[in-house]
Parts: sequence; structure tokens; C-alpha cells
Amino acid sequence: MALRTPLGSRVVARNRTRRRNTPPRSRPLKFLFVVGGVMSGVGKGVASASIALLLEARGIRTTALKIDPYINVDAGTMNPTEHGEVFVLADGMETDQDMGNYERFLNRNLSRANYMTTGSIYLSVIEKERNLAYGGRNVEVVPDIPLEVIHRIRRAAELDGAEVAVVEIGGTVGEYQNILFLEAIRMLKIEEPDNVGVVLVSYLPVPSTIGEMKTKPTQYAARTLNSAGVFADIILARAPRPIDAKRREKIARACSVPPQRVISAPDVANIYEVPLNFEREHLTDELCLLLGLQRRCRPTADLTPWRAFVRRSKRAKETLRIAVVGKYFHSGDFVLADVYLSVLEAIKFSAWQKGVRPELEYVSTIPFEQGTSLATLDAFDAIVVPGGFGSRGIEGTLKVVSYARTRKIPYLGLCYGMQLMVIEYARNVAGLKGAHTTEINPHTPHPVVMVLPEQEALLKRQQFGGTMRLGEYPAILKAGTIAAEAYFGSRGRRQRRDENEQQLLITERHRHRYEVNPEYVRPLEEAGLVFSGVSPDGRLMEIAELPREVHPFMVGTQFHPEFRARPLAPHPLFTAFIQVAYERRRHAA
Repeated sequence: MALRTPLGSRVVARNRTRRRNTPPRSRPLKFLFVVGGVMSGVGKGVASASIALLLEARGIRTTALKIDPYINVDAGTMNPTEHGEVFVLADGMETDQDMGNYERFLNRNLSRANYMTTGSIYLSVIEKERNLAYGGRNVEVVPDIPLEVIHRIRRAAELDGAEVAVVEIGGTVGEYQNILFLEAIRMLKIEEPDNVGVVLVSYLPVPSTIGEMKTKPTQYAARTLNSAGVFADIILARAPRPIDAKRREKIARACSVPPQRVISAPDVANIYEVPLNFEREHLTDELCLLLGLQRRCRPTADLTPWRAFVRRSKRAKETLRIAVVGKYFHSGDFVLADVYLSVLEAIKFSAWQKGVRPELEYVSTIPFEQGTSLATLDAFDAIVVPGGFGSRGIEGTLKVVSYARTRKIPYLGLCYGMQLMVIEYARNVAGLKGAHTTEINPHTPHPVVMVLPEQEALLKRQQFGGTMRLGEYPAILKAGTIAAEAYFGSRGRRQRRDENEQQLLITERHRHRYEVNPEYVRPLEEAGLVFSGVSPDGRLMEIAELPREVHPFMVGTQFHPEFRARPLAPHPLFTAFIQVAYERRRHAA
């Protein structure tokens, strides 16, 4: 594993997607486009991830891509209350949260080649034009933008060694923003009619005052798609409940698809049931027929591990109440849980593995600044403080951290959650009055958290997009700590006897500009805080924790472990956290 110096030594992940040493493609690449109708949030991302999983289960190597219709070059500068979570890939790309679903369902890392936005596509075309890549000819929106889209899809599939590229088109059919992506589908369909399929995910409402499932919005969505020169081959009928035969026939007749290609996609208790529902509806059979893959597909999908995972999720009866304490939950009068999507899913994976059902409650920190009693936290078995930016609600969060520490409530702090854990400890235990992060208070007498040196110049030049410490970096764990035991089991519990013993090395994904100030590491450690994970050069604090004899589980990570949690491979830190919370609850009972 190659390391780079100095600060935080960037590492290339072992399982990062690389170009495979395979012979030239002897079979044509198949394209499967997933578009959405009627409304946003209809479930295109989950549908795309499920389709990719099912094709893989049939033995077809698949990759999944997301095209976002934003002028933003990437998702890093988007407000989470408007756009949801920013998911970070191993190579540092800041992406839409659907990329997280793709990685979780496929159980492997994807690369920046699998994500694009309108902004990134235009930027690439303009840069090529500036470099005379178009030979001096006129560069036009059509065909050059759609051709760039097609080129990027082919490249992503090649990098991932895929036979099928499942491509989710962001937005809703009929919007101006995604019309060029539909044009890319149209152009590709003309050139390679046997290699392109289109799946329309559309919503069938059941108005409460009518009590009948209505197909007209889906009919309009299909016709709007047709007006762009693109025709749906398969329609996924999203609805509160399964569609009946009459609606299936009606959609088939109005939208020019065979009835067997109208797939019922009702609401489910958890999204991981979706692939199983699709398989019962014979979706994979239709996809293989559509793309001419019958001879290459296994007769049936091997979903044994996935079915076992879903069964565990349903069997969990005993509950754990977990407070997810943040400040980005509210969007008007509604709660936007997608802001911390990967955190919530990581908790579920580890809880289900343990055989318990997590009851997640979203707790805003703002009321604690306005006098709400912290005693309300006693109702919870554990507390998670996820990442964030800015000053809003921070003093309320610090109160929560202090309460979790003094009341010995299991606590997991992620990124900002670790930084606030360090600040609280500095103020209330180490005696560093007024300690803070320079992000909030540049004039604090004790800057225990400060901007990374290489970030300071970027901030002065106002270079914000894509400039944080992003992607996977290594850390070395201290044996005998909670973190080391979580990752390495009995090996992590042993103190190293000599320098020749193998290091406890991990790699995790980051997204931040600020770090624990190295000048305060010694006074914090002397006050009892343990930095159990550090960068290979020893300068950056990656994990902070309290010893077991002081607190059952109080751990903070500068990185985002939630980005590597998978249904079939729960993250060890979340699993250790759930285990301690479970033991605490059993003991209290």
C-alpha cells in the first residue's frame, strides 16, 4: 500500500476500482437507463441499485452511474437540507446520496467515473474546446453534450469491467434540466437499438378522498418521455400498495409496453426488500430479454446472502432507542432524514446483525440552547452526533456531548461529532476555558480544533468546491483501545511487543477542513482523553475515545465510517457501539 506525505498521507484503497487487465471487449456494452416520472423522490436510486444487484445475482457484471441535472460540478457545495446527504467515494469524489445506495447494494467501491453532473459535463466540453480537442470546429450543445455523456458512461463501464451500465437520470421527466440526458438516450438508441433499454419509474397516487389508484399521471409521464424521442421499455409502478391487473393493463395499453413489463413496486418497510419484490415480479427475466442477455444470464438469481440479511432485519424484535442528534433535519414543516442517510443505514446494519431493531429518533440541538431539559436524553440507549458545518446549534450539541459523557450514555461522534467531543472535554475536564474550533471562533483562547494548514490558503482564495480533505486516508490504531478491538478483535486488544509486529492499519473516508490542533494533544491526553487512531506521520488525530473504565463507549472519529458500512458487511465501529448500547439496556432492565 503506497503512502504519500506529509499531512494525512493519502492512500489508494486496496479495493478501489481500477481498469481491469482484460482483453478488448468482445461483447457490446449494454445500457439501461432509469428515468423518473410524476414527482421527485419516487425511488429511482433504489430501483437502479436493485436492478444492478439483480443483474449481478444473475452473473452479469454491472456498474451503476448517476447523472445529476445540476450546474454544480459536484455535490460538495450543495446544502444538505435541499439536496440530502453528500456521499464521498474512496477516491474523494463528492456525490449524490444515490451513489451510496449503489455501493451498498453492489457491496463494492465505485469511482468518480460513475458520477456526473450537468456542470461537470459542460466543464469537460469547454476544457476540450479550449485545448483544440474538437479540431477547431463549432462546438454545439447538441450533439457534443450528449456525446460527452455517452463517452463518460462507456468509460465508467470499462473501468469497472462491466457488461451492463445502469444509468440513473436525475430529476423528473418533463423538466428542462435533464432534456440533454434524454437526448443522449435517443442518440444512443438510434446507433445501438439492441443494446439500450429504458426503465420509467413512475408514481400512481391513491387520493384519500377518492380511494382509487390513478394511472393518468404515469400516462402523462410516459407521453412526456415520448416527446423527447425516448420510449419506456419497462415501467416500475411505484404506489402505496401493489397494482392490480386492471391498472397494469391500463398502463400497458396507454404507454405501449407489454403487461408483463409493468412491474408493481409498492411501498415497503425497508428498501432492502425491493430487489426481492422485483425478483418475484420477474423483472430480471424481462431485463435479460430486453438486453439480449438470456444466454449469458444464470437461470435464477443467487440472492442467498441478501435474503438472509433481509430475514435478519425482519426478525429483530428487541429494540434500541438511538438519538441521532443534528441540526439539518428540518425542511420547512417536514423532517429530512436523508441528510444523514448513510449514518442511519450504518446503524441499521449493525443493529440487525446483533438481532435488535433500532428505533431512531432525530433530535435537533436547537431546543437545548433554548432551555429544553437534557434529561429527555435519558430515554435513549445511545447517542450519535453526525457531521456538519457552521455555528448553528453548536452550543446545544456541546451540551448533549457533556450529558452523554457524564451520564455514561454510549456516544459515537462522527467528524464534527468528534471535534465537539474534543472541545467539550477540553472545556470541562482539561480546564481549557473557552476552548473552541476556529471555524466558529477564530479568536478562541484555546483553538483545540483548527483549520488544516494546507486548507488555510484555499479558504483565503475562496476555493471551496472539491478542496476539503476528501476520500480514503490511512490511520494507525493504538492497541488495547476500544477502536482497535472493534476493528481487529483479539489482535487489537494486545499491546504490541516490538516494532516488528504488524501495525493496526485502517483506511477510512474523510470530508473536512478542520483537525484537532497538534499543540493540544498532550494536555488533552494528560487530562485522560485517548487518541486511539492517528495518521501514519502521527500529526493528525483520527479517533478520540475515553478509556473503558471511565466510560462504556465514548468514541469520536474524524472520518466518516458510515460511508463504508454495507448490508452484508456492517461497519465494526457501529457494531461495537450497538453492542455496548445493547449491553447497557440489558443491564438496566
